[in-house]
Amino acid sequence: MPPCLKLLVKPNVSIYEVRILLVGCGKMGESLVGGWFAKGIRTENICVVEPNRKLEIAKKYNINVVPSIEDISNNYIPQIVVFAVKPQAMDLVCPPYSVFKHTKTVFVSIAAGRTIEFLENNLGKNVAIIRVMPNTPAAIGCGISVACGNKLVTVEQRKICLDLLAAVGESVWLEEENLLDPVTAVSGSGPAYVFLLMEALASAGINAGLDPNLAEKLAKVTVAGSGKLAVQSSDSFKTLRENVTSPGGTTAAAVEVLLGENGMQNLIENAVKAATARSRELAG
Repeated sequence: MPPCLKLLVKPNVSIYEVRILLVGCGKMGESLVGGWFAKGIRTENICVVEPNRKLEIAKKYNINVVPSIEDISNNYIPQIVVFAVKPQAMDLVCPPYSVFKHTKTVFVSIAAGRTIEFLENNLGKNVAIIRVMPNTPAAIGCGISVACGNKLVTVEQRKICLDLLAAVGESVWLEEENLLDPVTAVSGSGPAYVFLLMEALASAGINAGLDPNLAEKLAKVTVAGSGKLAVQSSDSFKTLRENVTSPGGTTAAAVEVLLGENGMQNLIENAVKAATARSRELAG
């Protein structure tokens, strides 16, 4: 685990034995596989359904990869089924996996906007279901995943799910599913806001006369270092900002613009509102 984050939930030995069926292995799915692989989860317990990158993934992680549900061995009974496909694909992908809805299976979905009710309608009302919102820094073990479940999820299933998510960063449990919409807007979409900030910083530096390579490096290291400082510090974000801002100085001049009527604070507020609303729209 990179030093940038501290786990909220530490992996338990039970995750090393659990049988995991991963449906879809795009960027987020592969981040999960990579995290599990790095944590030492037994590769023979992992099966991946991925039609487009079968050989690539099988060679990279030495795990069983099949193109469709029909190709899964009859002897393989997963304890956890993880859906890591695009939300638009869930209507077609999800229902066939209801064949695994025996009492000890928990279904986990990282598809944005697909509610627990949607999953119950497609998998069955009497199955344990967990809905998760991860984010892309999971690719380097620095993500954060927020999860919630229906009433059929046992304490053990909840713990194992959080442990598996903790393999790629921090993991947090929510009791109220409706809070996943603002979570999606803040942490799910949040990396895009940070990258846009870096893009804008670098562009402004270039426009001010800096070499492009230097401008990009300054933006990357400044944002990464500031984030690490915020994680490790007990000070509030406001205090950290004020620590950099000397009255009448260069930072104060910039912050005055950023906090103006059409500045960063209002823009971020409106962006989060828009993303929250869109998440609710996707949920139907």
